[in-house]
Amino acid sequence: MTDSANPSPATRIDVRAAAIAAAGGIEAAIAAGPLSGPVAITLSEALVLGLMRQGVSKFFAVFGHGSTALAEVLRVYESRGLVRVWQFRNEIEMAHAATALRWTYGETCAVITSIGPGALQAMSASLAASSNGVGVYHIYGDETTHGEGYNMQQVPKPAQGIYGQITALMGRSYTLHTPEALREALRQGAATVFHPTRAGPFYLLTPINTQPKTITLSIAGLPRAATLPAQMPADAAPFAAAADPHRGLRQGWRSKAWRRSATLSGAGPAPGRTRRRRRAACPGTTGLLPDAHAQNLHVAGSKGSISGNFGMDEAELLIVIGSRAVCQSDCSGIGYPRVRQVININADVNDVQHYNSTLPLLGDIGAVLDRLNALLADRNLAAPPTSRRGLPSAARPRAAGEASKRPVLPPARCMIRPGSAPC
Repeated sequence: MTDSANPSPATRIDVRAAAIAAAGGIEAAIAAGPLSGPVAITLSEALVLGLMRQGVSKFFAVFGHGSTALAEVLRVYESRGLVRVWQFRNEIEMAHAATALRWTYGETCAVITSIGPGALQAMSASLAASSNGVGVYHIYGDETTHGEGYNMQQVPKPAQGIYGQITALMGRSYTLHTPEALREALRQGAATVFHPTRAGPFYLLTPINTQPKTITLSIAGLPRAATLPAQMPADAAPFAAAADPHRGLRQGWRSKAWRRSATLSGAGPAPGRTRRRRRAACPGTTGLLPDAHAQNLHVAGSKGSISGNFGMDEAELLIVIGSRAVCQSDCSGIGYPRVRQVININADVNDVQHYNSTLPLLGDIGAVLDRLNALLADRNLAAPPTSRRGLPSAARPRAAGEASKRPVLPPARCMIRPGSAPC
């Protein structure tokens, strides 16, 4: 029989979840409800509430003995309609699904694994989120903080915090060794997962023995996800120089009417809206221009196309938009041998300075391009948005590139029904 004066941990979780649901959600419960003041609560439940404050209500999980306390909280909260939980059977698949959810639909979720090999699998799949700037919470069970000697499920070495060292090498990481540090962990997590220009996975390690620990804290003090305004240079001079570079408004810029320019685009922090000048070619990434667009010279670099590498060889002015100059693009910074000047629009202070002789426009791509396009329009320098005129000299490389795409082998015949049309 359960003592009503001393309810079980599961009962306390259920009572609080029911009260939050009745109040209309976590913010209403904080404003005038069961969470309006300090509460005695387990670390696992406080973590779920903290994630809910940041808009995280979907959890992808492969539970195990390293995450039982957290699993119990989620079981109860889902029964009250506060969260959704999907149980997976493969951590790699799960991590990719979480990345796709954020990337495609803009919904931030959390990946939960047990201790050891499963977490390592999820961590390996988090490379997709890390490489593409996609914010996802990765919550892994961890060995106890009491010392376990040779932990044969993680790293068989008698040392402290080994798994946290691995996740810290992958990205931003925090181990909840001390339950009272939850606010700081979630603050760092929000700064990573919701970063406006360089988001990524945040690895939160939850030791087995600290998950069920009871702490007293104010849920209102847990951080929410910040929405930051778009940033761009305040000085008008860089925009003037970029809009009319041949005037030499910036020191070191030669007086030159550029005959050929190239626009190198990459995975930037915000979609850019730009009207390219008629003599601008785009040897950048895929998906920004239709494949058949006259100004699309396709990808350039070590694995680039014939036409893309033609643009790289011939360009004299390079306009970089959001590119990180990855290994197969132009990590050396010398891939455009004839380029004399570079205009780089980028939100990352390191990437905006990748090339020498650069006019850097540091900030959100959309905000920078909006201001630059307005300046071009005022000076009647912007090409009509319907213009599709490309470089006449690029026609032959484009044709050669298209010819190289034609299949060399005959189409495969259907093996199920011999004599039928190609599969």
